[in-house]
Amino acid sequence: MVLGTEDATPVTFWFAVSPGASVQLDDLVVVQTRKPDGVPVRFYGIVDSVRTRHEGVTFDSDVQDVVAGLLPASVSYAARVLVTRVNPENFIPPQPGDEVRHARGDDLHMALSADKMKDAAFPGGLLADGQVLPLNYRFVNGENGGHINISGISGVATKTSYALFLLHSIFRSGVMGTRAHAGRALIFNVKGEDLLFLDQPNREVQATEDGVRAAKNLPRGRYDLLGLPMTPFRDVQFLAPPRPGGLGGGVILPNVEQRSSGVTPFVFSLREFCTGRMLPYAFADRDASLNLGFVIGSIEDRLSRLAQGDDAPYLTVEDWKPDTDVILDENVRFGELGEARIETFAQLVSYLEYKLLEENEGEGDRRWVGKQSPATLQAFIRRLRGVQKHLSPLIRGDLSAEQTRLFRPDILREGVQTSVVDIHKLGSHAQMFVVGVLLRDLFEYKERMGRKDTVFVVLDELNKYAPREGDSPIKDVLLDIAERGRSLGIILIGAQQTASEVERRIVSNAAIRVVGRLDLAEAERPEYRFLPQSFRARAGILQPGTMLVSQPDVPNPVLVNYPFPAWATRWDEVAGEVGQQVEDAGKDWLGL
Repeated sequence: MVLGTEDATPVTFWFAVSPGASVQLDDLVVVQTRKPDGVPVRFYGIVDSVRTRHEGVTFDSDVQDVVAGLLPASVSYAARVLVTRVNPENFIPPQPGDEVRHARGDDLHMALSADKMKDAAFPGGLLADGQVLPLNYRFVNGENGGHINISGISGVATKTSYALFLLHSIFRSGVMGTRAHAGRALIFNVKGEDLLFLDQPNREVQATEDGVRAAKNLPRGRYDLLGLPMTPFRDVQFLAPPRPGGLGGGVILPNVEQRSSGVTPFVFSLREFCTGRMLPYAFADRDASLNLGFVIGSIEDRLSRLAQGDDAPYLTVEDWKPDTDVILDENVRFGELGEARIETFAQLVSYLEYKLLEENEGEGDRRWVGKQSPATLQAFIRRLRGVQKHLSPLIRGDLSAEQTRLFRPDILREGVQTSVVDIHKLGSHAQMFVVGVLLRDLFEYKERMGRKDTVFVVLDELNKYAPREGDSPIKDVLLDIAERGRSLGIILIGAQQTASEVERRIVSNAAIRVVGRLDLAEAERPEYRFLPQSFRARAGILQPGTMLVSQPDVPNPVLVNYPFPAWATRWDEVAGEVGQQVEDAGKDWLGL
C-alpha cells in the first residue's frame, strides 16, 4: 500500500511491501486511486529504490537486542516508485492506503506505453522478471525520431553486442513488415576480428541460454520470450583492407588472420580518389590551419579535373619531368607520347610536391599554388607524406579494370542486407579515411534516392570520429547524418566510452539512449542527466549483458538484459570450420 508517512506526489511515491511479498529494483508497478467524483486514476511506475529498517527502536545498536528477542520491533519493507505514466492524465497524488500491484499483461503495456506503439513495437530486451521491453520503431526509423546512442566502459559495457542485438531484433521481429528486405546495415569492425563471424552459428549459445533460463527460473528461453529466432545474421558480406604485398601475380588478398573464406578485400582506385574528391578525408585535423583548408579544397578541385576524361584506374600527366633517381624510386612509367603514368599514392604525392614546391625553380605551378605561402604548401605536403604509408595499400592505380570493379566497396550491393567493414588493422588515419569516404558516399546516395530503404550504421568509438573539440570532414558527415539522416533513411547506432567527449549534437539527436557500465565520474556529467540520480549510481555496477534503456515514450530509463549472441563473436565460437588460412586461399585463387 502507498505509505502515509512519506510524501506521495503525481511523479513519485513510497509504498509498503506486504509480508511474504518481494519487490526489487526495476519492478514495474501500478496503483489506482479515485478522484472525489469517483473517477479512477491509474499510476504506472518503476521501482528505483527499496529499503528495509526496524520500526520501534531508536539506536543503531538496538538491532542486536531485537535479533536476540530482547526488544520488540517490526521490520518496515518499503519501495520508492518513479511514475512513468498517469492514465487519464489527471495529475493528482495517489492516496495513502491505495493498493500497489506488480504491472503485468495490459498493465505492463500501459506502464511502458506499448499501447501507443501498437505494431511499431519491437523487443529491446527482457525486464528483471522476464517480461519484454518494447521499443518504439517510429523513434528509430526516422518517422518520429531517429538514431540510437550507447555509452559504457570498453570491455564490460558490451556496447557492440547490444547494438547487434537491436539490429537482429529489428530485422527479425517483423517490425519492418513487408519492407524487412529493404533494411540494410553497415557495421564498422574497429576491434579485433570478432565481427567477421556474424553469419556463423554460435556453438555456445544453447548451453549458455539454458543455464540462464534455469538460474532465473524463466518459463521459456530468452529468445522465445522475445519472439526472435536463435540464428545468426543472414545475407552478410565481409570487407577487409588488402594484405600488404599479397602473394604476387597481382592477387589482392584480405588482411585477416582468423577467417579468409567469404571475406572480400576492398581498395579505391587512384582515379576514383581524385574524381570522388576523397582528398579531404586524408586529413584528420583540417581545422589546424585555415589556410591549409583552402589548399586542400584547391588541390581537391585540381585533381578532380585532372582525372576527368578517362576511366583507367591510374592517372596520366604530361607536365611531370622528375629526375632519374625519382623515376627509379617511385617506379614511374611513361607512355609512348611521353606521358607519365601515376599508379601509386606515393607517386601522386610526389607529383603534388613537384607541382606545388619544385616546378619553376621551386616556385611551383602558379595555377596550383595560387596565393598560398610556401610554408602552408610545405605543411600540406608534409601531412600527405605522413599519411602516405597508411593510405598507399588502400588507394591504388595498378589495378586491372576487373579488379577495380570487384574490389570497390559496395555496401548497398544487391542481395546483401548486412555489410561488415573491417578496419581494425588500419592505422588511425586510414580508419578515418575509410569511415569518412563510405559514410559520405552513403549520404550522397541517399540524398539522390531518398528513403527507398533504411540503412543502419553501427559505429563504435564516436569520440574518435566526432570529438567534441575540433573539426574534420568525417565529423561533418556524422553531423549531417545525426541532424538530417533520419529524413533520408540513415540511422546511426553510435557507441562510445564517454558521451561527454562526443560532439553534443550527435548525442542529443539520438532518440534512444542506452547506458552500460559507466565510470562513476563520467556518470555525473551533464550528458547523463536523463538518468535519475539512483540510476547514475547503479551504472557503475552494471554487469555485462545488462543495459539501461531510455526512450521517448517512457520518461524513466528501464533496466534490461538481452540474450547471449546466436552468432559467433570469435573464431573459437564458430559451430563449424569457417574456411582456410589466408595463404591457402591465395594459392587457390592463383590456381596453385
